[in-house]
Amino acid sequence: MSADNQKSPLAGRTILMSGGSRGIGHAIATRAARDGANIVLLAKTDAPDSRLPGTVHTAVADIEAAGGNGLAVVGDIRREEDATRAVESAVETFGRIDVVLNNASAIALEPIGTLPLKRYDLMLNVNARGTFVLVSAALQHLYESDNPHVLTLSPPLDPDPVWLHRHAPYTLSKYAMTMLTLGLAGQDHPKPLAANCLWPRTTIATAAVRNIVGGDAAMAVSRRPEIMADAAHAILSRKASEYTGQCFLDEDVLRRVGTTDFSAYRYGDADEADLKPDLFLPGGEHA
Repeated sequence: MSADNQKSPLAGRTILMSGGSRGIGHAIATRAARDGANIVLLAKTDAPDSRLPGTVHTAVADIEAAGGNGLAVVGDIRREEDATRAVESAVETFGRIDVVLNNASAIALEPIGTLPLKRYDLMLNVNARGTFVLVSAALQHLYESDNPHVLTLSPPLDPDPVWLHRHAPYTLSKYAMTMLTLGLAGQDHPKPLAANCLWPRTTIATAAVRNIVGGDAAMAVSRRPEIMADAAHAILSRKASEYTGQCFLDEDVLRRVGTTDFSAYRYGDADEADLKPDLFLPGGEHA
C-alpha cells in the first residue's frame, strides 16, 4: 500500500448512504470525501425546508468541495424501487459499491398511547425497513468489493428495560436496525463482509437533538457530528476480515486509534464531565 493510500484509505471507494443531507450523515460523507471517496446519497430532501438546514443537493456540493465525488438520488428509503434505483445509479456512475451506510433515521420519543400511529409507522419504516431494504438491494454488489462494509448508526442492545418504559416504539425501531446488522454479520457470505453498528457516547448537536431531545440546553452538552465522522472513517478504513458483528461507540473507536483529547469535538462550553450520555447508554435516560 502506498503512503498516499495509507493516508487516504477511502480513496476511490463508493459509499451508498441513506440520508446524509445534514447532521451526522453529512459529516461522515464529507470526511470520507476528504479521502477522495465517492458518496451516493439516497435522501428525500430535494428542496430547502425552513425548519431544517441542507438538501441532498447542497450535501453533494459539500462532498465535492471536500475532494470527493457525490451523487444525489432523490428518493425514499422506505421504497424498494428507490433503493434499487440508488444501487443501480451508484454502480452505473462509479462502477462499484464498497460500503452501505444506514444513516437515515426517524425519531419520536412519545410512549405507547401517546405516539400517533403515523409517527410509529414512519419510525419502523425508515429505521427498520429502510435498513433491510438498502442492504438487501446492495448486497450482491458488496460481494464484488475487495473490502465490503455495512455500517449502521444504531445503538448497542441494552437489556435495561428503562428504554422500553420511556419510549418503546423508538427503542424498537433502533434496536431493529442493530439486530438486522448483527444478523447480517452472522450470515454466511462468499467473502469476509464487515457488518457493524456505531453509536455516539454523548448526544450529538443535530437538529433532532435541538428539536426533539432537549432544545438549546441539550445542544450545549453535546458533541459535534465530526466525532462520529472520524469514528466511522476509522471503522471503514480497516479490513472487513478483522471484525464484524460489533456495536461500537464513537469515543471508544477513536481511543483505539490514539485519540486522547476530545475537547475539539465539544459543541458548547460544557466540561467533558458534563456532556450528556446519549440515549440507550447509562445516564442517557436522565433528560
